[in-house]
Amino acid sequence: MDQMRSAFNGVVKSVRYSRFTLQPTDSGERHAEVKLSDDGTEEITEVEAGGSPSFRPALPNRSRRSIAYLVLGTLLIFITGYLVGYFIHRKYQVESVNCSPPRNETAGKQSVPTQAPGVQPPDEVEMDFKTISQLLAKKMTKEAFEKTLRRFDLPNRSAGSDEDMSLANRIFDGFKELEMDPWTDIHYVQLPMADRQKPNKVQFGAEVFNLAGFLAYSVPGRVQGKLVYGNYGRKEDLDVVQKNNVELKGCVLLVRAGKISFAEQVDNAGKKGASAVLIFPDFEDYEYQSETALYGHVHLGSGDPYTPGFPSFNHTQFPPTQSSGLPKILAQTITCNIALKLIQKIGGPEPDAASGFKGSFKSVIYSLGGVENITVEVNNVLVNKELHNVFGVIKGFDDPDRYIVLGAQRDAWGSGYTRATVGTSVLTELAKAFHEMVENDGFRPRRSLVFASWSAGEYGSIGATEWLEGYMASIDKSVFTYISLDGVVMGKGGFMASASPLLYSLLETTMKEVNSPFSAETMYNMAGKTKWEANVMRPMTIDDPAYPFLAFSGIPSVSFHFITPNSEVYTYYGTHLDNVEQLSYKTNQRTGEITVAAAQFAGQMALHLVHDHLLSLDMNRYSNTLTKAVVQVYRHIQRLSQSGKLKDLSPNWLNRARGSFQRAARGIYDDIASTNLDDKEACRILNDRIMRVEHNLLSPYVSPVEVPFRHLLFGRGSHTLASISEATDMDELRTQLALATWNLQGCANAMVGDIWDLDEEI
Repeated sequence: MDQMRSAFNGVVKSVRYSRFTLQPTDSGERHAEVKLSDDGTEEITEVEAGGSPSFRPALPNRSRRSIAYLVLGTLLIFITGYLVGYFIHRKYQVESVNCSPPRNETAGKQSVPTQAPGVQPPDEVEMDFKTISQLLAKKMTKEAFEKTLRRFDLPNRSAGSDEDMSLANRIFDGFKELEMDPWTDIHYVQLPMADRQKPNKVQFGAEVFNLAGFLAYSVPGRVQGKLVYGNYGRKEDLDVVQKNNVELKGCVLLVRAGKISFAEQVDNAGKKGASAVLIFPDFEDYEYQSETALYGHVHLGSGDPYTPGFPSFNHTQFPPTQSSGLPKILAQTITCNIALKLIQKIGGPEPDAASGFKGSFKSVIYSLGGVENITVEVNNVLVNKELHNVFGVIKGFDDPDRYIVLGAQRDAWGSGYTRATVGTSVLTELAKAFHEMVENDGFRPRRSLVFASWSAGEYGSIGATEWLEGYMASIDKSVFTYISLDGVVMGKGGFMASASPLLYSLLETTMKEVNSPFSAETMYNMAGKTKWEANVMRPMTIDDPAYPFLAFSGIPSVSFHFITPNSEVYTYYGTHLDNVEQLSYKTNQRTGEITVAAAQFAGQMALHLVHDHLLSLDMNRYSNTLTKAVVQVYRHIQRLSQSGKLKDLSPNWLNRARGSFQRAARGIYDDIASTNLDDKEACRILNDRIMRVEHNLLSPYVSPVEVPFRHLLFGRGSHTLASISEATDMDELRTQLALATWNLQGCANAMVGDIWDLDEEI
């Protein structure tokens, strides 16, 4: 044996090859160069020099006897190793046999068979999506929802109140019972409240009206001005008023609720120089009683406006700043009865019949005013409140650090049945269903599901926005979708949704899989199949609870609603009429059934997002949205160039950036087609590239404090493509066009993945 070992070592030591060119040393060592010839074979060139050889070719005269010993020794070692491995493997096999594996005695936990040391357990059989979907559908029952709806129906649930805190604790305890590791997120904010000792007032002539409703974040004070009627307070409405030579500066503007948010109405009035705004519900738009009071807010933004861009954990750690979206004028709601009395005596010129200013008051001439004085007094006060957001989580099995969030606000001005009660019920029932599927039915979500109950939603999504502000650095790397459950049931017979384009394909897929609660056909068929997008999709507005997630944080977001056809607004929001009776009337006593369908729809979307190998986010859906926005910029620059106002500026770079985005999207799909989707790490890399899309459409060139909604397409501010397509300041236009171009190109580069594959088209 020693002789064989010696022969083997001798051969091995004598054959030491180097695949790299060895440079000559100062001492002139002999070395060898290894090069590739034209036909791809290696050529070895020996270079003579003094000193010890750094490369030593095999000895030419090795005896045949030594080689024979080498071969025999190799065979002997191989056979010995094989026999040892066989007996060891057989021993472990015998020890691991167990016909009756012990069960985990913990209640509700699935049993796990014990394994012998060093032996890997067999892979679990992955449940197919159809089976999981059917499991979820069985758990969504009308009886369960009707019980939950009754449990969460409260007469009062204003943000920061004792009722709100009690409800938060109930939800927390429910998540705890489901072993969802619940936690709370606490914020300290100043919320405007009506002063019970000093009611808000309107004085017109000899009449004084004490007002029940109020608008949060109105400037407090007392002003007097000419009363002017401005229809819905849109920009085009105020243009009509000015064309009729009615002065808006210093006036008190009377407008109808609807078409746009309260905040946008007040902002438009403030830009025209008005001193106050009065808002009323017209019978043409709202099925109200004549004395119904309206509640809302006029902050043109979201979150706590006194800590803009910062979380409201502790006011003392931030400088005293205010959101740029806070109004600078008074704002107040009035009832329909009071509005009628004002319009009867307003005076002034009459608008053109084609302007659409005439409302539901049949015997009244809708004059524009500008003649009679009116006094408005607002006495709202700021009250310190403690807000609790409540969370529970079902952790993923492959990528627990990647998660979707399903959220619902639980506060309201009064009962808030449609938005708060229904949304909270859907949230908790979905949490229960997913927990049971994981615990008892073998469902193994790849990614995590987070269930969130928000407070102060009525004040402009304060709870949700403060959470986003507080944890932005981690949220934008982990949350890949937000599903809003607010207002999912508003009527019977129709359906609408607002979402990031990345989620359009998922919405379409889900509509094909979920049956309509109104008929036996799917929701996709109900929506008109090929016309589903035009019939269902609506732009996401600033007052949508999902908007901060999309435009502030760059998280693909969706909100959806079952509605009454031709009635896209639930008119009882923000009133004390938002109760179980009114919603039952709107749904024809089928609220429970429709709530089940809404929960099934949200759950089905969530299933796709946490179960599928690849994230259900379709980048190609952004192509049309981007193209339309770029075309608008092209046309605007072309008009300015033809008029002589703009010279030497081309939008071609912006178009090239759009092309880079589309090529990057195609590149991801090409990589998907060539990737083994059973490879978890490969899927994670692809998913990370997909997750970057929405977040990288946030402009890095604006401050989140001054411009919170930084999204290039869906945000608000001069940085957006929509604003660029309307810009009138030429210097500002040049700057914003350049920044938008690099914003879009940067998003495309982030989608590519590897730095050496970056698109250099620009």
